[in-house]
Amino acid sequence: MAATFCYQPACAGLHGLGNDVPSLGVSRKFGRFLTMRFAYNARDREHKLLASISHASAVDPPSLSISHNSPSTETESTLILIRHGESLWNEKNLFTGCCDVPLTKRGVEEAIEAGKRNSHIPVDIIYTSALIRAQMTAMLAMTQHRQKKVPIIIHNESEKTTTWTQVYSEKTSKQSIPVITAWQLNERMYGELQGLNKQETAERYGKEKVHEWRRSYDIPPPKGESLEMCSERAVAYFKDSIEPQLQSGKHVMVAAHGNSLRSIIMYLDRLTSQEVINLELSTGIPLLYIYKEGKFISRGSPVGPTEAGVYAYTQVQCFVRAGAWGYLGNMK
Repeated sequence: MAATFCYQPACAGLHGLGNDVPSLGVSRKFGRFLTMRFAYNARDREHKLLASISHASAVDPPSLSISHNSPSTETESTLILIRHGESLWNEKNLFTGCCDVPLTKRGVEEAIEAGKRNSHIPVDIIYTSALIRAQMTAMLAMTQHRQKKVPIIIHNESEKTTTWTQVYSEKTSKQSIPVITAWQLNERMYGELQGLNKQETAERYGKEKVHEWRRSYDIPPPKGESLEMCSERAVAYFKDSIEPQLQSGKHVMVAAHGNSLRSIIMYLDRLTSQEVINLELSTGIPLLYIYKEGKFISRGSPVGPTEAGVYAYTQVQCFVRAGAWGYLGNMK
């Protein structure tokens, strides 16, 4: 009898955006377990949010706790967001958008390093865009994971692809992690700018015009998408497909792109359109969120598994850090 390897969308309700205002505060609720080190530049939040790693650490730093007005629940889970590693067109300073370009050698190294930083965070399901650079990043990151599970791309495009990619071993299925690809997580489509050199484009159209196309919220480049348009599809997919997984207690990794991830972070952190256009995401740098009791708690970028308490913000994470994977599985 075949051991079907697939994922089941959770049936939990979805979160609404709501109208409440996010608040910054120091979270000490889980400090009795271990401390996590990261840099979150809260004082510059109104001007520029930096999603970059810093080795300057502080004990129990400020965190951003965002409630999405869902029913209270004891379920806690983790969300890892990773922008893909450097691509060949990043290296050449070209507008990439939805063109399907692989990683550079440096991008491969960035993906592997991201995996090392996340190696102690449990992962139950992975979402990536339909583009190879995001898929490569997710796959390479998982080669470093402590669980030693194999990521397998799920092909449900047709009845035939579903049948042909079926796993016929229950043991193998349990040692695997489903990878769901979705075009909705693709990079913003840059239209007629795709494939053009960024510097040459600025010289041709003017720096101000190109800056407007790249950094405005609602102004698209010629025949392309604005950040607002990208956000509509990316956030809708997150709410419909990814958020229910977190609500059901699944630990999720999302490997995607600068603009699709900025859109999701805008939703998670309740950023304004002005704040999100100043949000910078570095290639290959993971961001960690804890989902608990209907709230997304931003934990910034972990500095790596060598730090004593880098992931232990909840009781479950503390056990994971200690290596009790079996205990974690029994709690679900």
